[in-house]
Amino acid sequence: MTHIPFADQPHEDHHPTSFVAKYVWSQDHKVIAVQYSIIAIFVGVVALVLSAFMRLQLGFPDTFSFINPNSYLQFMTLHGMIMVVYLLTALLLGGFGNYLIPLMVGTRDMVFPYLNMLSVWFYFVSVLVLLASFFVPGGPTGAGWTLYPPQTILPGTPGHEWGIILMLASLAIFIVAFTMGGLNYVTTILQARTHGMTLMRMPLTLWGIFTASMMGLLAFPALLVSAVMMALDLLAGTSFFMPKLVSLGDSLDYSGGSPLLFQHLFWFFGHPEVYIVALPAFGMVSDVLATHARKNIFGYRMMVWAIVIIGGLSFLVWAHHMYVSGMNLAFGFFFATTTLIIAVPTALKVYNWTLTLWQGNIRLNSPMLFAIGFVFTFIHGGLSGLFLGNVIVDVPLADTFFVVAHFHMVMGVSTVMVLFAAIYHWYPLVTGRLLHEGMAKLHFWLTFLGAYAVFLPMHYLGFLGVPRRYFAMGDTLFLPQSAHTLNAAITVFALVLMVVQVVFIVNLIWSLRHGPKAGHNPWGATSLEWQTPDVPPAHGNWGARLPVVHRWAYDYSVPGAVQDFLPQNMPDEEVERLAPDTDSAVESKS
Repeated sequence: MTHIPFADQPHEDHHPTSFVAKYVWSQDHKVIAVQYSIIAIFVGVVALVLSAFMRLQLGFPDTFSFINPNSYLQFMTLHGMIMVVYLLTALLLGGFGNYLIPLMVGTRDMVFPYLNMLSVWFYFVSVLVLLASFFVPGGPTGAGWTLYPPQTILPGTPGHEWGIILMLASLAIFIVAFTMGGLNYVTTILQARTHGMTLMRMPLTLWGIFTASMMGLLAFPALLVSAVMMALDLLAGTSFFMPKLVSLGDSLDYSGGSPLLFQHLFWFFGHPEVYIVALPAFGMVSDVLATHARKNIFGYRMMVWAIVIIGGLSFLVWAHHMYVSGMNLAFGFFFATTTLIIAVPTALKVYNWTLTLWQGNIRLNSPMLFAIGFVFTFIHGGLSGLFLGNVIVDVPLADTFFVVAHFHMVMGVSTVMVLFAAIYHWYPLVTGRLLHEGMAKLHFWLTFLGAYAVFLPMHYLGFLGVPRRYFAMGDTLFLPQSAHTLNAAITVFALVLMVVQVVFIVNLIWSLRHGPKAGHNPWGATSLEWQTPDVPPAHGNWGARLPVVHRWAYDYSVPGAVQDFLPQNMPDEEVERLAPDTDSAVESKS
């Protein structure tokens, strides 16, 4: 039998013939993307509610009887872990990665569709296992989302028996799901690109997802290994992370283990994880900015290399999270230096986004507003990160609200801004409908201003020395009354910010039936996902013929061309050119 390359397959495979095959055990990447997104958003809402409980305690201590020290620590742990791993990673790679990769590279589906289906269901099981910890004796673990031993598995820490077991099991299942998905994303991008789609013609969204997937395949095994080793310490009495110690007056059987070994393993995963989330966001916001500014992305090759270099350097900075662990000063200097170096390609990306906007024909619609909002919040979060990258400054600020503010601005708010920009941008492709623009802009302004009202004052609290992860501050003498008042105000702003998200949910649901029909390519975008014969794309994406790519993804406002944009699959002979005298007249006039 003659072998036909995947990119040349004339028809789609695994065509579903029943409701279950189409919407439940689906192998269609678009359905799987929606499944990923629904699960991620659901578990994200759970994490948001947990953060509301934490803020209620911080703003109005001892007012709510259902929040005690143990439950506070459990809420904090689950909130952090869900947001970083189960929401952002899953939504950006599982949701957007699944939907966009086959469409953007011009193929019919993922290379391994069955593995793709297994991936989402393994992810679903991991979420169920994690949430099941609320219903076991002792509740979920309250060890903090970094799960540092030895306190994680010792009596006195909430959920030190069943809670931590379920957390470790859930993480292991999630990593299996991620591995299946990540291998699929990387292989599809490398092997299933349509004719003409060279690597340097790929949209930056694909570069971000590709690099993040590669990083995840290298970083998540460190977390898997540490989870298995900690489970063995807890269940089999090994001493990988457990030194000889006395707990509650009893000498334990552990000896010789190293808690620092866990920290190294965790942050070898943990810091790349920041960029596993950030790089797809960088790519997506680049595409949104270029499309709605009607300009080619500034410095495309520089942007590609910046993504790759950031991905590589992110594996050399992990120990800047451990300055207070007592590391050798030479190591502290090394990791402070690498931390400052990684800021260079990151800053280049910010310059390029700004220069992309410069003299662009900017459309201030909802996707663009959220994209610009990202640039603001990312610069803010990045600058505060320079404080923490310096050993001398980091030591007094570690474990204060300054870290909370920095982390949430750079990884929480910035990434969520991109997620909203991406959802407003690609919602018409997924549903065939436009979202209500009035509700979208209201959502943006309340979210943008609300985020600053919540997290900007936290920097000040950090400078005052207000500690993070504390259930109650009590009558701590060095804290002025203004710190308590500010904490109460932050809580009110945070609750308002959460309620505002209802506008977004209502808009999503209302627009499914009542939103204006989007038509074909409503934004005038150039990349392949907008060039499908059907909107939303049908099963198999491309009908009888796969597209052929003739250009890169950023031909907007091309000099000499009549069209405002040139799609990637438009041959040169179909490009309408201005008459030479008209072109000169236009240039002279400009």
